[in-house]
Amino acid sequence: MCGISGVVGLKDISNALFETIRNLEYRGYDSCGVALLNKNSIVVKKNVGGVEEFYRKENVLRHKSSIGIAHTRWATHGRVTRENTHPHQSCDGKFAVVHNGIISNYRALKESLVRLGHRFESETDTEVIPHLLEENHRKLNNVEAAFVKTLCELEGTFAIAFVSTYHPGQIFCAKRESPLMLGIGDEIKFVGSDFNSFIDYTKNAVIIDDGEYAIVSRDSYMVKNYLTREEVAKPITKIEWDAETSKKGGFPHYMLKEIHEQPQTVTNALDVEDAVLDKVVEGIAQSGQGHLVGVGTTYYVAQFGQYMISSLAGQSLFAVSSDEFAALSNVGRDSFVLALSQSGETYDTLTAVKHAKSRGARTAAVVNVMGSSLSRLADNVVLQGSGPEICVISTKAALAQMVILVRIGLKLALRKNAMTAAAFDRSMSVLRDLPGIIQAVLNERSGFIHRIAHEYFKIKHWLYLGRGVYYPIALESALKMKEVAYVHAEGMPGGFLKHGTLAMIDKDIYSIVFIPPREEKALYEATLHSVEEIRARSGFVLGIHFDERGKNKNLFSEELILPNVSPLIAPLLQLVISQLFAYFTATSLKRDIDKPRSLAKSVTVG
Repeated sequence: MCGISGVVGLKDISNALFETIRNLEYRGYDSCGVALLNKNSIVVKKNVGGVEEFYRKENVLRHKSSIGIAHTRWATHGRVTRENTHPHQSCDGKFAVVHNGIISNYRALKESLVRLGHRFESETDTEVIPHLLEENHRKLNNVEAAFVKTLCELEGTFAIAFVSTYHPGQIFCAKRESPLMLGIGDEIKFVGSDFNSFIDYTKNAVIIDDGEYAIVSRDSYMVKNYLTREEVAKPITKIEWDAETSKKGGFPHYMLKEIHEQPQTVTNALDVEDAVLDKVVEGIAQSGQGHLVGVGTTYYVAQFGQYMISSLAGQSLFAVSSDEFAALSNVGRDSFVLALSQSGETYDTLTAVKHAKSRGARTAAVVNVMGSSLSRLADNVVLQGSGPEICVISTKAALAQMVILVRIGLKLALRKNAMTAAAFDRSMSVLRDLPGIIQAVLNERSGFIHRIAHEYFKIKHWLYLGRGVYYPIALESALKMKEVAYVHAEGMPGGFLKHGTLAMIDKDIYSIVFIPPREEKALYEATLHSVEEIRARSGFVLGIHFDERGKNKNLFSEELILPNVSPLIAPLLQLVISQLFAYFTATSLKRDIDKPRSLAKSVTVG
């Protein structure tokens, strides 16, 4: 994943370009670069490091221009070096290009371009694009025609933006399976990978669809289909997010801010209209087989939904990781596929949904970004309304999706007469209490969590154990620890212990166990049995549970006690606790919280 930004205006846009690309840094932060048109030449500055470091190191703001493009990179092709940093230029210096995605046929293109005399300076797939533009312009003597020919020669996925000295007042851009949109302001226009790039300047956006390209100047824009060259009428999308929502708001990191935003996030998920969810419920009810698909965090969200929908409604929807969906699923016309993605641009999930649709399956999606590729691809879409999630680590968006899946499970149970109307109302009342309970826990338990995290932050190996619906909570919680703290953490079902893992228990292996409320009697007792197995071998156990202190005296090495709540929301509360534990462990280790190494916000490449 990388971030692309472009600005064209009446006056100097250097500061605006800096702010737009800084707003996209969560999409990639290995390196950064800009291309600014200066009279009849293109000034390119680029280097490794984050956006602010790059701008300071290269003194970029001293270069004034009314048009420019920028890029912040998450390396896919080529090492993290200055040479591999975008923008890339043509041999004649007339074109400068930034790109997100993967050009799958770049080796063949590069070989043919080298035979024609083109010189390459990087290891990237992107660099073939400016050379193709130069070569096609030499033949056609028209920038737009050269661009269209280039697009038709590229295989793979891309969002592309470029500037050229042949048209010094225009930015050219195009997309195929990688997000790209325009920001429409008065005498200033923007190109961006997502709304966050330009939300400080305008809330009016135009979403570019696959197979389209745009030509953007300060006072106009035009979108065309690059196969037909015909102009496409595009509606203006009004961005509902507040620009201030994207700022840290006094918190030291976006991750902590977004954890603390979860009471409001849950409220927003509870406010999603019933009619929107009813379409999903009907699709599940009428299907012969159902699937939940996601990858990474959203795969664990899907697993949570699998347990919840099964226990509430007595219907099986099988959770499948998006990247394995085509290999594992046997979908057809009687199938229903519910996809989960925060960004709506995750490559593997888009591929899974396309596969399902090609087999005639009905599809729906839960996404956080309006106008995203997945929201337009699925037959029905649930916009979860979590607001921008800037930290690479997903917290509030994942929790919101879990709440929506609980609502879907309850609605399906009601439709199938597996639950009475009165029981449904009681369950919804429990869900409506969740925001207040999360807020109280954040206010009252954060200090305890910080103390425990700081005391044990040097531990290098953690087992995260849960049974039933607490198993996916354990998986997602372990993932948070891996992502943000770089600590080895392994999530597994409690029942796995006796099937090999107990051999690993020693003074160096620490365990976190997610214990259900006592009213889930069988699950509760089975989970405590797992704790006893570890303690019998002198293993360390941090118990996250709902019992009053003293009821299980000496059973845990450490404990985090939560207020006693309904089993319906107990796992969600434990997830919030584990997010904080990972965060405080990472701060104790002095990690780069919002921009963990080797990761980007959404993976839009295969």
